[in-house]
Amino acid sequence: MRPLTEQTILVTGATDGLGRRLVAELTARGARVIAHGRNPDKLRALREETGAEIVRADFAVLSQVDRLATELLSRYERIDVLVNNAGVGTGADPARREESADGYELRFAVNYLAAYHLTRRILPLLRAPARIVNVASAGQEEFGFTDLQLRRRYSGASAYMRSKLALVMFTIDLADQLRGSGVTVNALHPATFMDTAMVRASGRTPVSSVDDGAAATLRLVLDADLAEITGRFFNGTREADPHPQAHSRRARERLRQLSDELVADALS
Repeated sequence: MRPLTEQTILVTGATDGLGRRLVAELTARGARVIAHGRNPDKLRALREETGAEIVRADFAVLSQVDRLATELLSRYERIDVLVNNAGVGTGADPARREESADGYELRFAVNYLAAYHLTRRILPLLRAPARIVNVASAGQEEFGFTDLQLRRRYSGASAYMRSKLALVMFTIDLADQLRGSGVTVNALHPATFMDTAMVRASGRTPVSSVDDGAAATLRLVLDADLAEITGRFFNGTREADPHPQAHSRRARERLRQLSDELVADALS
């Protein structure tokens, strides 16, 4: 990797929790950081606090994700690291199914589909050596492709875990496509129930700190020993096995095809 002071790093979901801590750490170390969020007031406060450059988009609206990608492609010559961190949790009422502006199950749309589309659109900016870090979860649940949108027997926990498994499957799939290019793709579970607004909103008691999650994530962003490691899933700082469905090439290919169709339908 190039020296950190010469790197441009994009962090999505940067105005709270883990994303905010990552921006603070990376700017303090001299990186040029692009911080994404959807709340303009929070973005301005983050810019004033850290000196980060800011971009805005609502990841529940794929046309805004697409517009953000176009903006990044026009404003920047390269991005050295993309951290796909934006996401929503199980929700305050995990029995209430929610949809994105495009009519897709909200957790699948924000936690996975937005990251999928943004990453694929800005791949031309991620020139070797570059890294993609997908913030997933150890909580993963197999999904059936016949009810990808969880219209039957919905639960917020299932929706969240399926979206995070989809993100891990995308990680492995994209790593295979980019192998040998000098661009690596890895996913991680940063820490369990960090002390964040998302965890507190779900009613859970935090059991780890944002510092714990930031340390694990920064390792994937910065560690020179991981320069050639790709297509892996980490639980904290240790490599771990994801859900078995992530290892199915057929399932990954089907997910990719369906994702392309869903994005195309939303943007048509």
